[in-house]
Amino acid sequence: MRVAIAGAGLAGLSCAKYLTDAGHTPIVLESRDVLGGLVAAWKDSDGDWYETGLHAFFGAYPNMLQLLKELGIEDRLQWKEHTLIFNQPDKPGTLSRFDVPDIPSPFNVIASILRNKDMLTWEQKIRFAVGLLPAVVRGQKYVEEMDKYSFLEWLKRQGVDERVTSDVFIAACKALTFINPDEVSATILLTALNRFLQERYGSKIAFLDGSPTERLCSPIVDYITERGGEVRLNAPLKEILLNADGTVKGYLIRGLNGAEDEVITADSYVSAMSVDPLKVMLPKPWKLMEFFQKLDGLEGVPVINLHLWFDRKLTEIDHLLFSRSPLLSVYADMSNTCREYANPNRSMLELVLAPAKDWIAKSDEEIVAATLAELEKLFPDHFGGDNPATLLKSHVVKTPRSVYKATPGRQQYRPAQVTPIANFYLAGSYTMQRYLGSMEGAVLSGKLTAQAISEALPVANSSNLQTLTRPPATNAATA
Repeated sequence: MRVAIAGAGLAGLSCAKYLTDAGHTPIVLESRDVLGGLVAAWKDSDGDWYETGLHAFFGAYPNMLQLLKELGIEDRLQWKEHTLIFNQPDKPGTLSRFDVPDIPSPFNVIASILRNKDMLTWEQKIRFAVGLLPAVVRGQKYVEEMDKYSFLEWLKRQGVDERVTSDVFIAACKALTFINPDEVSATILLTALNRFLQERYGSKIAFLDGSPTERLCSPIVDYITERGGEVRLNAPLKEILLNADGTVKGYLIRGLNGAEDEVITADSYVSAMSVDPLKVMLPKPWKLMEFFQKLDGLEGVPVINLHLWFDRKLTEIDHLLFSRSPLLSVYADMSNTCREYANPNRSMLELVLAPAKDWIAKSDEEIVAATLAELEKLFPDHFGGDNPATLLKSHVVKTPRSVYKATPGRQQYRPAQVTPIANFYLAGSYTMQRYLGSMEGAVLSGKLTAQAISEALPVANSSNLQTLTRPPATNAATA
């Protein structure tokens, strides 16, 4: 069966990959000239890469790890020491670590918290542990019910000290959702915490050894095309054409550079676009349906990613760092963390500015200047004195609508992958799946969509779709 997929981000590509495994023939249509969607990357005139976001991979990403294993590229993940590292704003240039010992979960994470002496007192640690017990003991149903509260509200209900919020969870919320604890749904952070507590290497972090476009997305495209599928760039969806019964007749693709528009037809159709462009593209008859009207309760959150090249080495740390800055979320020196970006003499910092709603309309120059002011606090030894570090060049990548904004109450608006339209499906991390808006959520959503299509349109003598099981823990442990 032929399946047309609008969008070549991780959701669309993973959907196409698993459709080929099930014996279908996907055609992926991407509006831009680059693969990856929210993980897209580009090369500048100097040959340096700059990306849509700072993409960290966690051990608690089972579907992503399984996908990499199936593609034969799991060695492209560079696993880092099992620790979480935070800056200390009151002690510029000083770091606080939560080193996770290699013992069974959840004792490894508990030990990392108990051994940290920089950020939390013993009383705060105990209150924090007691506060988390309901989420751990009562499971995912309880976690889903907490969507009515912000994470800050939930912490207060559990009697957790406000300093725990400011010291740990502001950084964590901004890193995972790009918004603060008073805005984000408690369900999102509790889901992540459960994964970290229940999986031995769940909080272990890896970076790709190069750009996501080349090192992750291109291998998926090769896999698809080698099995008869197709991936087309510069193929923007202009309109979803309908049959008289409201099902999809075809995708109308806008012709570029004077070319005529083209109609792509298939047996089934998938939107793997982000929720905001999907809402724009919905045919008028569908907008009257309750299923699609619920999408109005979802919108993307603005995100800004920065790349700053300096004339010297600012740090030797090979890891993700939580800035605990009011402006910045997380950052990494990619000249240390990524093999392709390696430079022994100069730093290239990649940083996420979040929340970005007050900055998305500002100029690149304003954003870079404000970031440099924050870096003076993070790296006082390199920006003070008579010979401060010099910024050689920069790139600012703005995404006005990124992953869905995970505020309280959003869970009820997240749609299933199967829609009321018989031949139309959804894929994307905003759709309902157990993970938040993330790379893992995108891959899982695409996998679930492929599974739904394969169940509705079985292909005789096809290979079975891979099961949704977690890959062996050795993916993270032995790296």
